[in-house]
Amino acid sequence: MMRVERLTGRELVDALEDVAQLRITVFRDFPYLYDGDVAYEREYLEPYRQSEDAILVAAFDGDRLVGASTGAPMEDHAEDFGAAFSGQHIDLKDIFYCAESVLLPEYRGRGLGHAFFDAREAHARALGRRYVAFCGVVRPEDHPLRPETYRPLDGFWRKRGYTPVEGAVATFRWKDIDKADETDHPLQFWMRRLEG
Repeated sequence: MMRVERLTGRELVDALEDVAQLRITVFRDFPYLYDGDVAYEREYLEPYRQSEDAILVAAFDGDRLVGASTGAPMEDHAEDFGAAFSGQHIDLKDIFYCAESVLLPEYRGRGLGHAFFDAREAHARALGRRYVAFCGVVRPEDHPLRPETYRPLDGFWRKRGYTPVEGAVATFRWKDIDKADETDHPLQFWMRRLEG
């Protein structure tokens, strides 16, 4: 039986180990190609332990976490993303940051992606945020590990009202599955203004 839950506070913190495992599994595929480990995940997810206004939207099949989507006020990520927004003339305190949406392949196409965004956008509105933003890794069209069947999510994001923010690109380091060491990866920000 599938269910989607909004978790905050202690419930969110208690679920982060499972979120870490899900991120390692899902982000191993293109376009992230992330050769993940638990130590990196614990450091990456630390802002969600610290943020009083963070949310985890969790999809369960029975008791098994099969999908997860996180979000928190942008200022809780200022160290990582402040530079990307430095020329945008938008106060970080007006932005809610939607981080990953990870879902096991066999559960895709059931509307959970919309449920993840709906819940996070509602949370952002409740916090009085004017904008919602997220970022996605940028890979070249001719990347050697790009599957022939790969479909970018740009169309899905645009239908939800998101557009790329010109000049708002962050850089994150991680180890790709085909690399010996961590390398820098550009992540393009997308954003929409919330209504009502």
